[in-house]
Amino acid sequence: MSQITTVIFDMYETLVEEDPSQWQGTFQGIIRRQHLDVDPEVLSKVWWEQMGKFRDSRADPAAPFQTYFQGWRDTFAGAFEQLGLPGDPDTATKESFQDISQRPPFEETHKALRLIQARCRTAILSNADDDYLRPNLDLLDDDIVAALSAVLTSEEARCYKPHPAFFHEMLRRLGVTPQECLYVGDRQLEDVKGAKGVGMGTIWINRSKKAMDPQLPAPDHQINSLLEIPELLDRISGRKDGAQ
Repeated sequence: MSQITTVIFDMYETLVEEDPSQWQGTFQGIIRRQHLDVDPEVLSKVWWEQMGKFRDSRADPAAPFQTYFQGWRDTFAGAFEQLGLPGDPDTATKESFQDISQRPPFEETHKALRLIQARCRTAILSNADDDYLRPNLDLLDDDIVAALSAVLTSEEARCYKPHPAFFHEMLRRLGVTPQECLYVGDRQLEDVKGAKGVGMGTIWINRSKKAMDPQLPAPDHQINSLLEIPELLDRISGRKDGAQ
């Protein structure tokens, strides 16, 4: 493997938390503020079912690009219609953006990023809209954010992982080759397949120890914590003591 100069990260479920259980509080808030007569569990179930349409459109190269705001607004509209609720999809989506913009970093994120940034450049490439990812960066320490070489969202790139154009745009902005990069993400399809498809090295962070899908490309490395990355970088570069 070539000398690694850059580590690019996914954002959600990689650097910051984004568990489906956290959406329960979002649904409860939407129901309370919009005075909807529905159980949060019911709204959650129908919303996630409706989300399938947005996921399918993201995976279809012939489909027009939709931002997360557009996709989630349509998802809420479909869920409210299916449940016979007089909800406001735009307001519900704005409330969802507000909640997701406050997702906390994982416990090891700050320490790991400082150790990694002492070794190489870092960047973030994530399926997300700017209106919630950019504010979410405020929950990372200022010095870590200042040291990022680039932040690129699907909204800005107008495409979603695993589409190669998304990764190629990040490479262009950074001015690096794929062989210089490691991409770190929590999903085997979007992150591992997408990054490997353009020639990047891949790290699958698999905190929940999910079984690997044999139908998808295997990652170059699999970890359970971001704190495993500095040692991995040292092994790749041949450093024995972690010194620069």
